[in-house]
This record gives sequence, structure tokens and C-alpha cells, in this order.
Amino acid sequence: METRILWVDDEIELLRPHILFLENKGYRIDTSNNGYDAIETIGSKKYDLIILDEMMPGLTGLETLSRIKELEPGTPVVMVTKSEEEDIMNKAVGSKIADYLIKPVNPNQVLLSIKKNVHKQQLVSEKSTADYRAEFSAISNSFSEARSFNDWVNIYKKLVTWELELNELSDTGIKEILFYQKNEANNEFAKFIRNNYTNWFKDKSLDKPVLSHTLMRNKVFPIVDKNRKTTFLLIDNFRFDQWRTIRPMLHGVFDVRSEDFYCSILPTATQYARNALFAGLTPLAIEKIMPGLWLNDNEEGGKNRYEEDFLRRQLQSLGKNYKLYFEKLVRSEAGKKLLDNLEKVHNADFSVIVFNFLDILSHARTDTEIIRELAEDEAAFRSLTASWFEHSDLWAIMRELAARRHTVIVTSDHGTVHVDNPIKIQGDKETSVNLRYKTGKNLNYNTKQLFVVSDPAQIHLPKSNLSSSYVFACNNDFLVYPNNYNHYVRYYRNTFQHGGISMEEMIVPFIVLDPKTA
Repeated sequence: METRILWVDDEIELLRPHILFLENKGYRIDTSNNGYDAIETIGSKKYDLIILDEMMPGLTGLETLSRIKELEPGTPVVMVTKSEEEDIMNKAVGSKIADYLIKPVNPNQVLLSIKKNVHKQQLVSEKSTADYRAEFSAISNSFSEARSFNDWVNIYKKLVTWELELNELSDTGIKEILFYQKNEANNEFAKFIRNNYTNWFKDKSLDKPVLSHTLMRNKVFPIVDKNRKTTFLLIDNFRFDQWRTIRPMLHGVFDVRSEDFYCSILPTATQYARNALFAGLTPLAIEKIMPGLWLNDNEEGGKNRYEEDFLRRQLQSLGKNYKLYFEKLVRSEAGKKLLDNLEKVHNADFSVIVFNFLDILSHARTDTEIIRELAEDEAAFRSLTASWFEHSDLWAIMRELAARRHTVIVTSDHGTVHVDNPIKIQGDKETSVNLRYKTGKNLNYNTKQLFVVSDPAQIHLPKSNLSSSYVFACNNDFLVYPNNYNHYVRYYRNTFQHGGISMEEMIVPFIVLDPKTA
């Protein structure tokens, strides 16, 4: 399709060599020697780009620019001027010009500006596609070479980076290749977990990742010891790709001190992972030490009611005498209330704020048709997350914390994964209801499809009765009972779930932010 450009300059005849150069490159160039004619032309024709001289008699370049933006706000405008005065540049940039060239311009400068503003998406698409194809084999080979959790962190980071880079491209073929490569990676990651996870609890000398129950001790408290105004933000279901999506918004407020990861324990569900995180104990240890504060899956009652009690006990056991503030935000009005009373956070040495919104959004996407449509895939769900964050009380709270010079830690207790492959399983009425893991007795399943833990004590999990076991779904699988099978498959397919084994659920971002210096 021919690219049409309007060049507006009161000395347009002197630019004839430039115009011939661009026409030889395949561009259609229309010209005008004053602002009034240019506006009339723009009213009758559509252009891909407008090149506009800033210093013209009659209607000036800036005045012409203002009228162009009224007629065609989406058309990029390149301003050309002899003046390098800062005031003129500020006015031009403030009027949302696409580029700024200083006279005398040469044809290649103009060509580069056209390519940046007209062909940018195409050029980025071609380069991104070529770069990913070049790296495809190396990424695939790294799956079989991965020996440690950190190796898998690097693989996951690379895949997420490409997922975000290729997200805006129209080339569905290359995105499909990445989808299958990520699927293969998750299958290999599940094998890695099956082969190593139990040993992380058996062998104390083994090189293993920071797990949920060691996170506070190993990564959080050392930061608080050095930064006594530290706020710990736990966003339920928060994943690395979502962090990368909101990170640009933080640029003017925070410096990213570190972008790290830890490993969520199994099950990657709030009841287990978050209780372990705050208690500094495995679920089995919590049940043994504080039996009155632990409820198994088949028991009635809130499973996460004692998080602050668990944290205070951990602080006491480690001799940490921080002044603690703890808040869990579930409803939107709670965030606004905290904003109005942020002095409570500021007066503490160590503040912990739990945000449940992403978890609520995940469940709403399962239950609400309109949310399903708004977040029909991974890219749309990231976009919805970014939109929520930009207008959220969480972001408002973070800006206030930066102004008050707080170090801020952003993390989660587990991630969430997009599921689309149903796996049949049978169990009695005491079996847990989670779609990504089941615990109970008399479970019937295909052992090849699941990670099976017959003795829960091996991975420091409690059991509801003597014969209880745990089974975990891997990659994008979800567990469905044979009764009314088709109904539940239709209902839960293409939803976001957690509790099982995937990079998205187990590889949890751990971000440390420092407030920008004034």
C-alpha cells in the first residue's frame, strides 16, 4: 500500500531534491507552501505522515499544527525548524509531534523519521520475529540442560520477555510457535519438580531455592534490618509477566533495586503457600506446632485467618523487634481507608499489606461472562491487570510510600496459570475441591498425568486422615470429576487457576524498590 506524505514549507521549491529522493524510495509526496492550503488539503485527503515547517509567514507552524491535531489527531507530524530555542521545542513536543528535525535537513534524516513513524511497527515486527527465530533453538536446548531452579528462572524470564515482545505483532504464526515452546518448557519444568521437589525437604545440604516458608527469613528480614521503613506488598496471584507489564509505570517514582524470584511451595494455593510464608514454617509444622490455627481442606472455616499471628510469632522466634503494621485489603473501600490513614504504615518499621484483587479478578473471570470477554487470553489478562493497577489504590499507596521514603518489596504467595486441558479424577466427598490439586483418600487417576505424593509428610504437608495423599496437575491441566464432566470442562476451560505445577505458579517474582531521590 502506497505511503502518502504531505510536506508543508514556505520554501518548498528548494526542497525538490529531497522530494525526488523520497519519491524514488516509493513514497507519494504532496506539497503545500503555507498552513492555510495545508489544512484545506488535509480536510480532503488522508495522509500517513505530515512534515511541517515551524517558521512560515501567515499561519505559523505551531498554529498549523494545532489545527492539524483537531482534524487528524492520529496522524504523526514531524516538525522542521531553524530554531533550537527550548521554548519552541517545548511547545512543539507539548503539541504531541512525532519527531523534531533541525534545518538544514538531509534526505536520509527525513527518510529515517518516516521509517520511525510510519513503518515502525512493521520494522519492529520483522526484527522481533527474526530475533526470536534465531534464539528458538537455544531456548529449546536449554530445557534439557536445566539442572537447578535458577536455570528454570532464566528460561522463564526469557520466555516471558519474548511473550511480551511478540505480543503486539500481527504474525499469529510466530506467536503460536512461542505458545508451543512455552508449553514444552512447562512440561519439562514439571519433570524437574517431580525429580527434585521431595529432595528439597529431605536433604538439608542440597542446593535448593528459597521456598515460601524460608522467604521472610532469607530475603525479607535482611532488607528490613537495613531499611527500617520497609513495606512488604503481597499481591495474590501476581506473576512475573504482570510485573513486567506494570514496571514502566513505576519509573518516575521508584528505582528497581533488584528483580529476583523464589519458589512457591506445593500446593501453590493461598491456604498453604501464604500461611507458610508468614509463619516461616511448612504446613505440616504449622499443624503440629499450632494445631488450633490450621484447617485442612475438608474442614469448614477460613483457611487464612491467622496470617498476622503467624508473622508475629515468626518475628518473635527470630528475635526481630520491629514495630509491625499488618493489613489485608479485600474490598476496594479498604484501600481508600488505608490511604486516608497511611500514617499507620509510616509509623511502623515494617508494614505488611496483602492485596487480594488479582485473586478476585481471576475468580471473576471464571464466574462472570463479561470478565471472560475482557480477559480472553494471557495478553488480555495482562492488559486488564495493568489497567487495574494504573487506577488502583495500590498504586496510589505506593506513590505515597515513595514520597515518605519507604523501601517497598513487591511479591506474591503464588502465581496462576491459564488451564485448558481436562484430566479425569475420582474421589469421595471428602476430597478437596481445587482444580489444580486434590488431597484425600481413595483417589483414582492416571499416575502418568499427575505428580503423586502418597506420603504427604515427605513434602511437609498435613493429611486429613491416615490414608490421605496429594496429587498435583501440571502445565495447563485441570482436574475434573467424571460426574457432569462435560459441563465442568466447558465452565473451567480457559480460566486462570492455581494450586499445581507450572512456571507461572511456582516461579514467583520478588521485587525490591527504592524511592527515587529528589
